[in-house]
Amino acid sequence: MRICEHFRSLQGEGLTIGVPTYFVRTAGCNLDCEWCDTKYAREDPGIEVTVDQVMEMIGSSANVCVTGGEPLLQSDMPELLNRLLNGGKKVVLETNGSVDLSGVPDHPGLIISMDIKCPTSGMDAEMRLANLTMLTSKDQLKFVIADKKDLYYAIRFMEDHPTDANVIFTPVGGIDLEAIADEVVMRGLDVRVLPQLHKIIWGDRRSV
Repeated sequence: MRICEHFRSLQGEGLTIGVPTYFVRTAGCNLDCEWCDTKYAREDPGIEVTVDQVMEMIGSSANVCVTGGEPLLQSDMPELLNRLLNGGKKVVLETNGSVDLSGVPDHPGLIISMDIKCPTSGMDAEMRLANLTMLTSKDQLKFVIADKKDLYYAIRFMEDHPTDANVIFTPVGGIDLEAIADEVVMRGLDVRVLPQLHKIIWGDRRSV
């Protein structure tokens, strides 16, 4: 597989926010979101590594996030996920919502973090809606929201596509939560409004 970076940090998003985590970021993505904050992962060819090498990088870290880019474009991703899970790791797999999830292991130690792209991303037509049926109550469905149009799109999407997964609304940029939070509280929505913790701590930097 090809990776563009790997590092130890705190999980900045989702259900495991704040948890010390080892990140493996794969290179390459099939989408090109307008507001993407990791465009380098799409543009950087990365380095070729084996699953054994990735396991050595991760070492004794108990929590692992496999992200991108789009990790599921890597042909040996199922092998890596199985190795991690069989080794007792707790794994978060971040995927952009456009790639088939059927090859992802069904395992209690794995959280699938799947995006639904909103209109400002320019990629909302690329979503693979069949993936929604593969998410369970341990997984998370994430909407990155830039404006009111995105917010109302996300609300309508959840009305049209109920899910057992945990639903997360987060703002583009990861910090300005107030407009989203006000709408969620006013409507009594069953979603979580979360920041990107790493940006609050370290700003808009790589490898954090």
